[in-house]
Amino acid sequence: MRPMNKSQQPETQHADDDARALTHLTAHGRFWITAIIFVWLDLWSKHWAFSTIKPHEPRSVIDGWLIFRRSLNDGAVFGSFSGQTELFIVASILALAFVVYLFVQSPKRSFLLHIALGLILAGAVGNMYDRTFVKADIVSMKNNPGEPRQVVIGKIVSDEDSPNILIGVWPEGTFTQSFARADVIQRRQGVVRDFIKFVPNLPLWLPMIGGREAWPWVFNIADASLVCGVIFLLLTSSLNRRVPT
Repeated sequence: MRPMNKSQQPETQHADDDARALTHLTAHGRFWITAIIFVWLDLWSKHWAFSTIKPHEPRSVIDGWLIFRRSLNDGAVFGSFSGQTELFIVASILALAFVVYLFVQSPKRSFLLHIALGLILAGAVGNMYDRTFVKADIVSMKNNPGEPRQVVIGKIVSDEDSPNILIGVWPEGTFTQSFARADVIQRRQGVVRDFIKFVPNLPLWLPMIGGREAWPWVFNIADASLVCGVIFLLLTSSLNRRVPT
């Protein structure tokens, strides 16, 4: 058998390095195992939080820094764009397809990229599951134009014929609030379960914002997974630009 020409070896090695992740078992393992672990962790932690943490009784995890507090979100990540559930589901499906496409087209040795895409996939799946299967009642006040919207998310426990709406915390229906049916708009839609809350305040010496919450949002593992995945993705892109060709 004729030995391989030395001049051909670098080309063979380069072709192997550029092989796509689609045909590489280890790359699939990195991507899918990361996604499965964080989807499971997200859904399990949400179930645990809403099964064990009592309504209106935050549980301190790290004094002065971190608490667990139940909250329902009818919007996107960190509570933005509330009330657009159908749009978020469609956007999540498109995002999932794009993430899988990026993985299929990525080089097989892109370790950090595959982890990042797995985290993004997990975050999108975790919150999309809630928006699809976790339904809650939402009561919105009929405010005048320009006034801030007052919204209560929970479980309606009153009869449909009652002049007043009684809505309690989800899913127990306890700690009810009463609203005149004529003064509100009610709907039922998918919501996202949140429970992680950072509680430190900004230093008082900061102008304008001193004393305010450093992190005003309540979030979940899926939100954290999405954010970390995007950070890793940007880091990967930055590292690739610095690698000489």
